[in-house]
Amino acid sequence: MAGGRRGLVAPQNTFLENIVRRSNDTNFVLGNAQIVDWPIVYSNDGFCKLSGYHRAEVMQKSSTCSFMYGELTDKEMAEKVRQTFDSYEMNSFEILMYKKNRMPVWFFVKIAPIRNEQDKVVLFLCTFSDITAFKQPIEDDSSKGWGKFARLTRALTSSRGVLQQLAPAVHKGENVHKHSRLAEVLQLGSEILPQYKQETPKTPPHIILHYCLFKTTWDWVILILTFYTAIMVPYNVSFKTKQNNVTWLVVDSIVDVIFLVDIVLNFHTTFVGPAGEVISDPKLIRMNYVKTWFVIDLLSCLPYDVINAFENVDEGISSLFSSLKVVRLLRLGRVARKLDHYIEYGAAVLVLLVCVFGLAAHWLACIWYSIGDYEVIDEDTNSVRTDSWLFLLGDTVGTPYRFNASGTGRWEGGPSKDSVYITSLYFTMTSLTSIGFGNIAPNTDGEKIFAVAMMMIGSLLYATIFGNVTTIFQQMYANTNRYHEMLNSVRDFLKLYQVPKGLSERVMDYIVSTWSMSRGIDTDKVLQICPKDMRADICVHLNRKVFKEHPAFRLASDGCLRALAMEFQTVHSAPGDLIFHAGESVDSLCFVVSGSLEVIQDDEVVAILGKGDVFGDVFWKEMTLAQSCANVRALTYCDLHIIKRDALQKVLEFYSAFANHFARNLLLTYNLRKRVSQHASAHHGPTGPRQI
Repeated sequence: MAGGRRGLVAPQNTFLENIVRRSNDTNFVLGNAQIVDWPIVYSNDGFCKLSGYHRAEVMQKSSTCSFMYGELTDKEMAEKVRQTFDSYEMNSFEILMYKKNRMPVWFFVKIAPIRNEQDKVVLFLCTFSDITAFKQPIEDDSSKGWGKFARLTRALTSSRGVLQQLAPAVHKGENVHKHSRLAEVLQLGSEILPQYKQETPKTPPHIILHYCLFKTTWDWVILILTFYTAIMVPYNVSFKTKQNNVTWLVVDSIVDVIFLVDIVLNFHTTFVGPAGEVISDPKLIRMNYVKTWFVIDLLSCLPYDVINAFENVDEGISSLFSSLKVVRLLRLGRVARKLDHYIEYGAAVLVLLVCVFGLAAHWLACIWYSIGDYEVIDEDTNSVRTDSWLFLLGDTVGTPYRFNASGTGRWEGGPSKDSVYITSLYFTMTSLTSIGFGNIAPNTDGEKIFAVAMMMIGSLLYATIFGNVTTIFQQMYANTNRYHEMLNSVRDFLKLYQVPKGLSERVMDYIVSTWSMSRGIDTDKVLQICPKDMRADICVHLNRKVFKEHPAFRLASDGCLRALAMEFQTVHSAPGDLIFHAGESVDSLCFVVSGSLEVIQDDEVVAILGKGDVFGDVFWKEMTLAQSCANVRALTYCDLHIIKRDALQKVLEFYSAFANHFARNLLLTYNLRKRVSQHASAHHGPTGPRQI
């Protein structure tokens, strides 16, 4: 499948994934910079754990975290925080706040603006570090009697010292690039802070895309050299053509170097992951290659000919390394890993099968000659076997074996190597195809045993390759034909109704990405084949992530989970897809399994949803069907588990005990029923209103 080979490369907004990946253990929230009071649109698990608030409780509250202020919070410092947001600046503060349980805590807060492709500030990234241990103990009812500890901690450090330890001082006069300063202050390493925008996946400069022109050309070169190896190695080992041939040694050494270069390139080449995505992370690439083909590639590239180049090498060791050259046939693994590139083309498969048959005949011809060469002259008695096929061939072509009594005292002559190879290949071909003219026949015991084995192999090859070509094609291309038939139908539809180019590309990308996820398998059809009990077990397995991640399902009985799982649907969304439209009835509860989405109200981002978030409506508390107050749009490729309102209510009515636990513990990250007050006159800062 073409889409599976290339991988999913459509532009997508991976801002949330990049921030989460780069922040590591940092506690942070994201605030909308275009709405008054800068409401929080995302908070990570670290901040929720640090503050004691659930994500759903902090969503839409001000990014200044004024809801965490208390009686000991410095009013002047709180005003500086607000001014930083108001002026769209980058700054850091030490401020006293209160957790949900009203415990006072000193936080070191860092604020940085996030820009989009128009260079407009659309988000604020606020990180929080607990520095209470470095501060003077807070004088409230819970800290009475801490006088000694207070003096000790005050002697150890001061407010200004903590600020210098946790973040470099930022002076207005410093001539530093804004991205570098931002990355430094936010302690995100040397990488540039990502922008909030759609962008094509980027690869590091030293990483090669597996579908680029250079890699495609290189793969063809490797493929040709692989077949060269598969042909020449058995021939040279059997016919001993280059024991002292410098030309062949140089050629083979060059081929070995090329294959070694290929190993290096494989450590820097992207691959397609199980979900159809292009994996460009260097560490993952290295791990994948080491676990799969690295050992085989390395063994096949060892320079076995180098030892034979030295004249003083022991004959036994030389023979051993000559035999080990057969290990180079492991390079055929490179052909196996490329089969999926050509498997959908019938002509290519047919040519490949014929090549396999010819290669098998070539290998067997080399073995056939080796047997004749070993048996034709008896070294112990220094006599020639007149029943050997090589002796008979020599007599037939006029180059018989003769004994050199006056010279070497050995048997000389015999047919030329070219004549011997052609005759050997002729014999193996006629035997493999079950023709066998009989003009060349096995006479010795060794030749007969080999002929029997060859005929058994030949019958299997012949039946498999030539007798079942039609069956192979039907089985091989059934799924691929459905895929291409579907793509052709969609293309014809888009062309017939003149669908705009942008929408057409979105449709095609969605179909390709969905196919790469499902491999063309109709889940509903498969489930219908299974009995009800088995179908329920499969559905529980398919929705296991939702049941494990959300505490609302922890006390559900097996029967309840099975009933819920039967009602869940898995939906795959591509970047830009709208899950809900403003004004649309909210008849589903959605659980985000992977990817990220944005909630847009009046052209403003009011929430960013990621893995583990839940959005929709609280059907179990409301009697009426709600209308969505915002659009929900996919930023990346997303997997959602969705359950319909009627189906959920039916299960909750039947399992009343679970319904109470579910209502208490399931918190919506975003309730589409409730409209966020944005104040139409909201200030838009120095960059003007945000444009989506």
